[in-house]
Amino acid sequence: MSEIETHSYDVIVIGAGGSGLRAAIAAREAGKKTAIISKSLFGKAHTVMAEGGCAAAMGNVNPNDNWMVHFRDTMRGGKFLNNWRMAELHAKEAPDRVWELETYGALFDRTPEGKISQRNFGGHTYPRLAHVGDRTGLEMIRTLQQKIVSLQQDDFARTGDYEANIKVYAECTVTDLIKDGERIAGALAYWRESGRHLLLEAPAIVMATGGVGKSYKVTSNSWEYTGDGHALALRAGASLINMEFLQFHPTGMVWPPSVKGILVTESVRGDGGVLTNSEGKRFMFDYIPDVFKDQYATTEEEADRWYTDADNNKRPPELLPRDEVARAINSEVQAGRGSPHGGVFLDVSSRMPAETIIKRLPSMHHQFKELADVDITKEPMEVGPTCHYVMGGIEVDPDTGQASVPGLFAAGECSGGMHGSNRLGGNSLSDLLVFGKRAGDGAAAYVDSLSARPVLDEVEVKRAQERSVAPFGDGSQDGAENPYTLHQELQQTMNDLVGIIRKEEEVRQAITKLGELKERAKNLVVEGHRQFNPGWHLALDLRNMLLVSECVANAAVLRQESRGGHTRDDYTTMDAEWRHKLLVCTADGDDGVQIVEQEQIPMRSDLMELFELDELKKYFTDAELPGGATA
Repeated sequence: MSEIETHSYDVIVIGAGGSGLRAAIAAREAGKKTAIISKSLFGKAHTVMAEGGCAAAMGNVNPNDNWMVHFRDTMRGGKFLNNWRMAELHAKEAPDRVWELETYGALFDRTPEGKISQRNFGGHTYPRLAHVGDRTGLEMIRTLQQKIVSLQQDDFARTGDYEANIKVYAECTVTDLIKDGERIAGALAYWRESGRHLLLEAPAIVMATGGVGKSYKVTSNSWEYTGDGHALALRAGASLINMEFLQFHPTGMVWPPSVKGILVTESVRGDGGVLTNSEGKRFMFDYIPDVFKDQYATTEEEADRWYTDADNNKRPPELLPRDEVARAINSEVQAGRGSPHGGVFLDVSSRMPAETIIKRLPSMHHQFKELADVDITKEPMEVGPTCHYVMGGIEVDPDTGQASVPGLFAAGECSGGMHGSNRLGGNSLSDLLVFGKRAGDGAAAYVDSLSARPVLDEVEVKRAQERSVAPFGDGSQDGAENPYTLHQELQQTMNDLVGIIRKEEEVRQAITKLGELKERAKNLVVEGHRQFNPGWHLALDLRNMLLVSECVANAAVLRQESRGGHTRDDYTTMDAEWRHKLLVCTADGDDGVQIVEQEQIPMRSDLMELFELDELKKYFTDAELPGGATA
């Protein structure tokens, strides 16, 4: 292995978004030599696109808020399919993680009393989202990035070396995890600029690679979101859970076509924006599910009082969980009541003065003005659902973030369980902080527990190198395939057949098509050299996207109900029996998958007692209720 650039670390963090940076900080502060692998430029992770805020029950705006209310909201949003231990840890620890971020230098908006300001968001009982205008994710990345730099400065002060204990590999992509027997031993990567390989040896790896949205034609996700962490973990022997649950954010831009899918932050609705159809009707009142009838306003007058009357607990229906709002918009469009470009209208101009909009929603004002020539202080926006977030991911231990493969950890969007069948807005940023720290701490503790470090297998390293350069050819062979053509066909397949509304026949068509694409992908050919070659990069990403898309489609056809981000046109309601079941994906041979059912672990009785008995009866059997056989 002398011809390959090689480095040794205690912990490798793959991904430089919020969860990855927080994991790296935790590992470094535990005394571990840590590497951060960033697929894009450092500081450009997709976390910067999270705009509305970070959910944490600090009670700064409404003192009635606490971790128990946050826990209840999270479980309700996920339709009780959440890993309840993760939801509990998240609700309890999120405030500390936000306050900690402030000690790192984050500059949150303030209340008149000087506390961190918190705003309303869909599915949250009280104003709970700590925010920085509508660019909270950017502030989070800026702050965590600066914390990394400060740790490097500490190293320099002690050793004269900025990268003594924490190093960032920017514009670098991991293609394979290398194991020693069953244990993680390191990773093979390549520099995107030069195409040169590098080998990183480490006994612990934290996956923090984000989501899978680039498998879809219309998505709010950035180019990095190709399911890398999901696929790498699957091939290494880990399991994925809840992959059928994809969140289609209700409000993405729909016009012009060049920006279709770009996110329109939920804080527009949190700050009073309303959804109307082509007839001018505020239609969300028609789509309040029975389980939410006692929590949401049924008239405009009652809904508007939410923003001025602290004792009014009836939230506007625009603040229903995202899955409910996305389905409602989809229904209005299908009924012929959509906007001219296939969405609906989101209006904030009639709800607050222009100067307030510019102050509270500066990014949205700029985005629509520059990209769509729409002044949101004077006219409504056109919005529609866009593939936004995957609730499914790597199955991990809630307390440590460790996967089933020794030495492999995961946090953030590429881990599964925390959000159940649907994520509440704002829970993603606090999820990154809470479980990023826990995964970093867990990885450090795992390294401390080892009696001997794992050893890299030279044969496996060579095979991984050969796989990564396999797409290079002269293009003369029969059946040579172009990666851009395959990617377009994959996106169209997932968009049309495994989208927001699913039918068994269509999903099975998608599974067949995915099988065909996988066969064709064996003949992918790219031209040119390894120096910054976008075609080669996409060819490698396609291997991951095809594998993860197969997990999504196969799980979607098996779950015969509608729950959260999974809506079946042929099974339109939630089924109590399916609330007990998780669908678990594992690798089957060379880039194949198999899916089995797994029973959900019963919730602790003290947590069940936080809910009203009548609500629990909508989800649980009598035997599971507090005082029942499994309580």
